Amino acid sequence: MIFKCKNCGGNVIYSPSKMAMFCPYCDSLGSEEKQQASQGTAVCANCGGQLQISDYTSASQCPYCNNYIIFDERVEGEYTPHLILPFKLDKETVKKKLREKFKSSVFAPSDFFSDAKLDSMEGMYVPFWLYDYQVQGHYDGECTKVRTWVSGNRQYTETSVYHVVREMEAAFDKVPVDASDAMPDSTMDLMEPYNYKALEDFHAEYMSGFFAERYNQGADAMEYRAQSKTVKDAGDMLHGSITGYGSRKAARDGVDVQRKNASYALMPVWIYNYKYKDQDFRFHVNGQTGKIVGKLPILPSKVWGYGATVFGGILMIMLMLRQLLSLI
Repeated sequence: MIFKCKNCGGNVIYSPSKMAMFCPYCDSLGSEEKQQASQGTAVCANCGGQLQISDYTSASQCPYCNNYIIFDERVEGEYTPHLILPFKLDKETVKKKLREKFKSSVFAPSDFFSDAKLDSMEGMYVPFWLYDYQVQGHYDGECTKVRTWVSGNRQYTETSVYHVVREMEAAFDKVPVDASDAMPDSTMDLMEPYNYKALEDFHAEYMSGFFAERYNQGADAMEYRAQSKTVKDAGDMLHGSITGYGSRKAARDGVDVQRKNASYALMPVWIYNYKYKDQDFRFHVNGQTGKIVGKLPILPSKVWGYGATVFGGILMIMLMLRQLLSLI
């Protein structure tokens, strides 16, 4: 499908700054008309150009006419997202955040912050599974407290033994796991947290103007990661309630996790890929909160130049001091 402006025929996209569908050609708001595509995923619904997309791409931009296309069969049926978190930050805002975060990085390539480079940044909806769990935790064990004191010439030690029992029930809602093979799991974990209160029922309009993928693997295949997160966090909560003891010896210690629901959601991420000497430096920015994940490239020439400048300045100061001392 493609969204066309009923006023001028231009490609209408979702504007995060305006929080509405926007036509960049005639500046109209809410003028979108959905047009279904009949050529499948290989052909642009606007100009008929041949598209080169992956097996999982659900939204893309035509390289010939620059229109944003959403592939119906990849957002329908079993691939229909339950939820979507619309982009809150537009490209210009993210560019400012990147410049602000790295403004003090004097060793970075100068063109890293250029508009020409930053304009290549793409907004992408990444597929996620969000799991809801009911959790029960239990601890039964022996804990000790040790008290030591001195009386006269003797030192005394008292060890108190306690039977400690803990039972815990908790609900974990929307535990996130990315469902894209193209996205590093560790990086997507660092994108958290999102504000899940802003999640909305899926509407394809939010995808216009961005790239997107459908999920690569189903909820059952990805659940091991969500369970691992839940068990760890629940265990930390359970053990955090047992404080003030010098030692613990558990006879029973564990967390039981029961899945209540799994929702398929699309989450917003801005991706900036900077290439330096055939090496890719990829930055991911949370499209809702602006959290930035990425490692900045460092130019050796700038490091050496900075070092030489500092060394030269110190040498000049030492020479001046030497001349002043010789006059005394």
